[in-house]
Parts: sequence; structure tokens; C-alpha cells
Amino acid sequence: MEKVKSDKYERILQAAIEVISEKGMEKASISDIVKRAEVAQGTFYLYFRSKNALIPAIAENLLAYSFGKIQKKTQGKSDFWDILRVMIDETFETTNRYKDVIVLCYSGLAFENSMETWEAIYTPYYQWFREILTKAVEAEQILPVNVKWHAVMVINLMENEAERFYIAKETGSTPEKTKLELFQFFKRSLGIRS
Repeated sequence: MEKVKSDKYERILQAAIEVISEKGMEKASISDIVKRAEVAQGTFYLYFRSKNALIPAIAENLLAYSFGKIQKKTQGKSDFWDILRVMIDETFETTNRYKDVIVLCYSGLAFENSMETWEAIYTPYYQWFREILTKAVEAEQILPVNVKWHAVMVINLMENEAERFYIAKETGSTPEKTKLELFQFFKRSLGIRS
């Protein structure tokens, strides 16, 4: 049974993000988290069975934040390439701002062996982008593609490039250059040829 997300749940989650970002996963304690959230320790266990169980919730929260910004900035846009630019920009901005949390999410989700959880977290984003791709194909803005497969691949490639730049600290480029190269790659791969 899924717990209803309450104000206390959100406070615990935000406190966990802050405490874990400051201290690291190993040194952050549940006591630190509940103290920061200003809730009783027992309240923590109403929502999470352990500290590691926070990771999928943190990942979901981070994706909801990023996806929400993308949806807001693309609302009313019909040009696929304008939407794609927003997606690339927001993916890079979120990755830069929350790189430590992203690393934590990857390690925690691997530790919890929860690829199904990871895919479930991404499902709304993938579905939204499938609709964008479908409209772009219908409007002949891009080549006909398998939208289900391309939605996942495009989103994953954007995130991978942002992570390589900010987390792996790939050198020899700037964020703007990397984003432009990524955009041009998509344009060459998906664009209608005249």
C-alpha cells in the first residue's frame, strides 16, 4: 500500500536530501534527518523502512523537479526542436545543481537493486516525451521513429552527457559547447532531410 505523501513526508525527504548532501550517506543518520525535518523518529518509519529506502524517493523527487521545470518551460511550444533545447538545458542545469544527489541516487538504487523502481520513476517522463515525438513525426518535424524506444534513448543520452560533463568532469569543453553538440547530434539523427 502506497503512503499518501503528506507535509511530514515532504519535510523528511527535503531534510534527507540536505543532510545526505552535507554529510554523505554513511555519516548521515536518521536522527539527523528527523531533527532537520522537525518530526519524531517514529514518523520517519511511517514512510521509510530504512535510510536506504530514502533513495528511490529522493530520485523520484529530483526527477519530478526537473520534469516539472521542463513541462512548464515547454508549455504552449509546438516546435520539437524548441522543446528539445529546453530539455537539454534543464537536464544540464539540474545535473549541475544536484550532481551529488544524483550520484547518491545511482549508488543507492544499485545498492537496493531496484531497476524496476528506477523505470517506474521515469515512466511519466518517458510517456510525455513519447507524445512529443509522436506529434513531431505527425508534423513532419522529425523522421518517423519508434517513439517508445526513442523517448527512452533521447532522455538517457541527454542525462548521460550532462553527467559526463558535471560528474565525470569531462574536460576540453564548456556546457554550452557540449549542449550544442548534443543538440546537433539529435538534429542530424532525427531531422527531416530536404
